[in-house]
Amino acid sequence: MPSGILYIVPTPVGNLDDITLRALSVLREADLILAEDTRTSAVLLQHYGIKGKLLSHHKFNEHATVGLVKERLLQGLTVALVSDAGTPGISDPGFLLSRECAAEGIEVQTLPGATACIPAIVSSGLPCDRFCFEGFLPQKKGRKTRLTELTKETRTMIFYESPRRLVGTLEQFAEFFGPERECSVAREISKLHEEHCRGSLAELLAHFRAVEPKGEIVIVVAGLPSEGHREHHNKYKEGKDRGEEGQEG
Repeated sequence: MPSGILYIVPTPVGNLDDITLRALSVLREADLILAEDTRTSAVLLQHYGIKGKLLSHHKFNEHATVGLVKERLLQGLTVALVSDAGTPGISDPGFLLSRECAAEGIEVQTLPGATACIPAIVSSGLPCDRFCFEGFLPQKKGRKTRLTELTKETRTMIFYESPRRLVGTLEQFAEFFGPERECSVAREISKLHEEHCRGSLAELLAHFRAVEPKGEIVIVVAGLPSEGHREHHNKYKEGKDRGEEGQEG
């Protein structure tokens, strides 16, 4: 008997209309839907009139459930994996199951779709031709070591962060990368109160010390500038400062 297919299905990070027609088709036809939080996924499925068998699959139980899921797939069933929002496997459960299925020879198909990091970097105004995705930094062990390593990173960097830790993270970024490093903080992407704050780390730090951040956060930080970029930036800043002085007069 041929094995079934594991579909990795991205779901909206905000607006429920940000789901593809193919994703809806896969969710309707799946024999089993694995959900990071069945209550959250039930809202999406109900919105589109999809009735499916939901099974909880999250970072605390994925090692226990992966065997059961593989067994269902080997029986020929079709399984769809979703997370609370965005693409499973990107700072969400999904990697372990994908790896185990691939090792077993089970077909894994990932549908294109929503993720928070791409809109954040494209809207940031920072270079997006080459970038590195860091996701959530370690909270304690290894955090300073990773930040030290990233001081030499020349590509644009993308981080995920919670609103309550945003100010502390920006303080560390200013310490390790320098307060003048360019940055963008994207908040509530694809939601009603979406916001993109751009400026230096010092400027954004001052802003979020005064205005309490809320919602889902993506931080985009410029990489270590080259000498040519530094010269261009300094000339731009000098011209901007002269312009502001002229306006004051």
